[in-house]
Amino acid sequence: MSIRNIAIIAHVDHGKTTLVDALLKQAGAFRENQRVEAQAMDSNDLERERGITILAKCTSILWHDTRINIVDTPGHADFGGEVERILNMVDGAIVLVDASEGPLPQTKFVVSKALKQGLRPIVAINKIDRPDERHEAVLNEIFDLFAALDATNEQLDFPVLYGSGRDGWMATDPSGPKKDLVPLFELVVRHVPPPTVEEGPFRLLATTLEADPYLGRILTGRISSGSVRPNQTIKAISRDGDLIETARVTKVLAFRGLERTAVDVAEAGDIVAIAGITQATVADTLCDPAVDTPFLAQPIDPPTLAMMFRINDGPFAGQEGDKVQSRVIRDRLLKEGERNVAIRVSEDANNKDAYEVAGRGELQLGILIETMRREGFELTVSRPRVVMKVDAITRQKLEPIEEVIIDVDEAHSGIVVQKLSERRGDLQEMRPSGGGRQRLVFHVPTRGLIGYHGELLTDTRGTAVMNRLFHAYAPFKGEIAGRRTGVLISNGTGEATAYSLFYLQDRGAMLIDPQTRVYAGMIIGQHTRDNDLVVNVVQGKKLTNVRASGKDENMILTPPMRLSLEQALSYITDDELVEITPKSIRLRKRWLDPNERKKRGRVREAEKEAV
Repeated sequence: MSIRNIAIIAHVDHGKTTLVDALLKQAGAFRENQRVEAQAMDSNDLERERGITILAKCTSILWHDTRINIVDTPGHADFGGEVERILNMVDGAIVLVDASEGPLPQTKFVVSKALKQGLRPIVAINKIDRPDERHEAVLNEIFDLFAALDATNEQLDFPVLYGSGRDGWMATDPSGPKKDLVPLFELVVRHVPPPTVEEGPFRLLATTLEADPYLGRILTGRISSGSVRPNQTIKAISRDGDLIETARVTKVLAFRGLERTAVDVAEAGDIVAIAGITQATVADTLCDPAVDTPFLAQPIDPPTLAMMFRINDGPFAGQEGDKVQSRVIRDRLLKEGERNVAIRVSEDANNKDAYEVAGRGELQLGILIETMRREGFELTVSRPRVVMKVDAITRQKLEPIEEVIIDVDEAHSGIVVQKLSERRGDLQEMRPSGGGRQRLVFHVPTRGLIGYHGELLTDTRGTAVMNRLFHAYAPFKGEIAGRRTGVLISNGTGEATAYSLFYLQDRGAMLIDPQTRVYAGMIIGQHTRDNDLVVNVVQGKKLTNVRASGKDENMILTPPMRLSLEQALSYITDDELVEITPKSIRLRKRWLDPNERKKRGRVREAEKEAV
């Protein structure tokens, strides 16, 4: 049986996962009466809620006498660590592009990785049934993008299909026939080369890692040479050629439809998962004991953002979650750093109960926090900060710069340019994108983008679409103004009363409702001025024996500001933390005691003057 290994790569929301669903259905991976959820490949709860792919998934379909292994890759640059590793396993790629939006930044990010690997892409222009489709212009944009990414002449001579993944058809002509996905199956078999098989004993480069409660660590990769069976003795060697361990394979799992099936033998060229390894990780080589040469693993883009994960040391610690100890948090973070090579975990030298976690962006770190929260963890995290570098020759401080592409209505383009200029962004390009909209391209420091997305949606009344991509490290661009207002801080512990909140409304916008449990040092609102203010929100009305009827009914409270996890992380300043539990997201001061806060504030002021 011949094998084809392909990746489906595209921008977020251009229809990758929907297309894979249709391919599985038409290849007979589901029974006629089988109930299958939409987005069958997005198995993670967070993926379903956010409508994005976070983890790369493998599936396999049988088309006549060819097994096609398909990998559905993440589109967000924050999950680029997944993308780079996955492309090592495949021999071809379907580049899926929206017929209206055209190639967007994440398309650019993933395609550049694929072209560097030497893959010859198939272009599929999806959503051709949209009323605003512009397939000819999109095709020209794709060609220009490939050329800008230094594609070879062979890569530029790509085949094109048009269709609709949702309706389950692809054709060489935009008008159809709108029948099925047979043209895509046939093109994959014809255009994608079979996997290159080397002579010699068993070798496999581990590209993804997961933990199974029954099988232990499972490493997935493509077999480059030889074959592997259960009970076979293999060894794992690092990128440097050092021996990590010798182990016995307990199970060999092959992908068959959406299921992983145990097989008696797996041959070179197939993508399989191997159980029985205890120490080897991603980018290590699994091989026969006679092999000494490891595979060269792709270098991975560096993390650009870091934040501090700490224990929850507030008064309500341990009341809403069951995983609160620092060692439990440490083990979970180290496990994440081991599985996800785009995340780097290190212990804080000054605090044994805190760990610095560096990653690709706010979204990636936010997903990790949300996942831990759902697993029952309680923790406090700091505001994200950028990971700086120092130039080896000039000793100059360098910071990460991102390319930001914003599609916005023309009426709102002025405020976008103004706000990003204040955040040290440089406007690179401004051009109409049709339908009264403009496309703005900026180079902006990563630290200037922390918390900007929510502000952008407010400024443009929800009409803007922002995409970002790591561009380069560049000299430090100077200070960026942060939050201009102070906060309202609770001075006591208890339940917030409507009476107190009503009389504090003139001081600023609230972040909590009546009956919310608060503690001393917790942030309960935003002050109208630039200084912090300690207030009493637990005070009730003093009752007398003479009461004016109907007086209390006039207390109308303004609805509070509701911050999502990502908004909370970008809202806080350096002396504040976000407290995260399975049930609550609270904002608090790093030092809950007011006297300690004053003392630390004086130290910071003295340090600034010294500089």
